[in-house]
Amino acid sequence: MADLRPCNRCKALPLNGLIEPMYSAVDHQFMSEALAEARKALYLSNPNPRVGCLIVKNGQVIGRGFTQKVGSAHAEVQALADAKSLGKDPAGSTVYVTLEPCNHTGRTPPCVDALLAAKPAVVFVAMSDPNPLVAGKGLERLQAAGITVHCGLMESEARALNPGFISRMTRGLPWVRMKIAASLDGKTALPDGRSQWITGPLARADGHHWRAQACAIVTGVGTVKEDDPTLNVRDVQTERQPWRIIVDSKLETPPTAKILNGIDKSGVIIVCARLDSPEMQQKAKIFTDRGIEVIAMANSAGKVDLPALFAYLAKEREMNEIHIEAGFKLNGSLLRENCVDELLLYYAPFFMGDGIGMANVLPLNSLNDKHVWVPIDQSLFGSDLRMRLIKNHLE
Repeated sequence: MADLRPCNRCKALPLNGLIEPMYSAVDHQFMSEALAEARKALYLSNPNPRVGCLIVKNGQVIGRGFTQKVGSAHAEVQALADAKSLGKDPAGSTVYVTLEPCNHTGRTPPCVDALLAAKPAVVFVAMSDPNPLVAGKGLERLQAAGITVHCGLMESEARALNPGFISRMTRGLPWVRMKIAASLDGKTALPDGRSQWITGPLARADGHHWRAQACAIVTGVGTVKEDDPTLNVRDVQTERQPWRIIVDSKLETPPTAKILNGIDKSGVIIVCARLDSPEMQQKAKIFTDRGIEVIAMANSAGKVDLPALFAYLAKEREMNEIHIEAGFKLNGSLLRENCVDELLLYYAPFFMGDGIGMANVLPLNSLNDKHVWVPIDQSLFGSDLRMRLIKNHLE
């Protein structure tokens, strides 16, 4: 899994040979405001990282900004434009930015160039950019221009904002988050498959918050046939709908499924095992004629190759975070094949008794064989408990 702990790159940079200073309370306050700006990009900036920027002069904020949708301005350019619109001169200012300014031309020009033209005196950076195209080069250019650079202020908080981007840059995989709603005894549906609704409206609305920040929502054909979900974002405001991806080895998705609607707002990909027979090609054509993508990725067992799928989504589709909303079988496959980085569990305060469990995982032969997940957060939404857990990287 991606290591979301603070890295050593900022501290390893020579930064003119200076030892990293103790940051003041004022520095923490302004970087906190920059992080708040970055959070405004939570649903917006994919596949770019969520970045916030604050420009401060004479103790006053003269500009602020956050990363816009892909192809539009990054946080630093937004903040500089904000300062200009207010008639403020950023020369000699102090800049607080949550990620190292980019030093390469992608869909937009380098942010370092914009900062160099603005001539700030000091730049505080929360974390260096894990993108190999940047990776300290932006900081070095700022230093070479005589700008004082400090890196590492509130780094942990900055890294927590971009688990998917960090994961894609460091290990070539997206950050995969599995959402499950269950009763206290771990049941996700009645024996006949009915599951609406286990949790209350507040918990379900929170689930849409996590959908909205993902690049794609992944489900299985079993869930599509059983629940007929739309799997779009409804309970939070967002300009961008995630992709919807169906894992469907044999192309059994009903053509009338709700998830296949609205492809003008949110693309749909069906992932099957093989497309090497006339029968499968004919099934695929029913979907592709409607603008729905069908791709094949088979493992040795003739099922969809799940690890290969996530590598493809990261490398070929630039997807940072993947949100899983699936059932017992696919959840189990994803866990058994070590594809999941984070669990997003919602527990409703009742016992179901007989019912369908969370995931089809292998039984333990010994408690010494257990893999412990690390809780990182718990919150109440009405009477429902949400727990977030990540893999134990020490195992």
